[in-house]
Amino acid sequence: MTMRRFLLIPHLKIHNANAMSSPYTIGFPAVTAWLGAVHALQRHLHREGLNEIELIGAAVSCHRFDLQTYKGVGDFVHSIIGTANPLDKDGSRPAFVEEARCHLEVSLLVEFRGLDSDDHDCFKNLINIQLHRMKWASGDVLTVKPVEVLPVDEDNECEIKKVLNRLMLGHVLIERRDLMRKTMQEENKDALDALLDHLKVMHRSTQDENDKVTWSSQRKIPGWLVPIAVGFQGISELGIAKNQRDRDTPHRFAESVITLGEFKMPYRVTKLDDMLWQYRVVPEQNLYLCQTLSSTYGD
Repeated sequence: MTMRRFLLIPHLKIHNANAMSSPYTIGFPAVTAWLGAVHALQRHLHREGLNEIELIGAAVSCHRFDLQTYKGVGDFVHSIIGTANPLDKDGSRPAFVEEARCHLEVSLLVEFRGLDSDDHDCFKNLINIQLHRMKWASGDVLTVKPVEVLPVDEDNECEIKKVLNRLMLGHVLIERRDLMRKTMQEENKDALDALLDHLKVMHRSTQDENDKVTWSSQRKIPGWLVPIAVGFQGISELGIAKNQRDRDTPHRFAESVITLGEFKMPYRVTKLDDMLWQYRVVPEQNLYLCQTLSSTYGD
């Protein structure tokens, strides 16, 4: 029997989260934002004396997502609903950078280790207090239900289903890097073409013997596939930059890493590791990534 322990953060309602998930995409907040918030939560627990706690993986289930965009009558594209700076002395509006925002409701399932069962009440109380003080994906917490600790025997399918049911009704984000890799290898395409190949919608028509034309629209494969930002790749050498915030930590310039993700209903997930994200560093390729546990261990 392999027992694992999970922290459930149910129905976290977030206002004005950052929807600019990468320099190229707008939508659901980047995986780096969720793991960054979980890491900040772990650091808070350490400051409160629970130094043995490790939050080693996190799954995100989205219950509601409201992207702050607007499309008027006759408009071809959507426009960002942005906030504005106060007027200048002469009454004009100062320049500002548009930022895509969203309101959303999510539940997080966080795997942890290093805590005695006797400390569960203290553990949950600290988290319930801290959640309201934190920023999640740069958004403010409106409400959140009390957290729960869920022990799970990963060899027991009934226990796994009970955990997955706690993430309903919603869609969990899983990694589909395998689709891009397969397209790149079999069709000899670069990463961008492989990504777009799975996101584009193909419209086809067929004509029967009575000259009736029927149109169909579909993607390359079925499923709710989306581009997701999963980390960064260094594009400069490690070193000390002028005026950097932390003078003791080496700095390097980096660019976003984009791959394919898929939103799935939790009951369609067969293994918890398929939806649990964790950090991974590949020093020889200058990669700082977030990957699902099954993807990481399958390399």
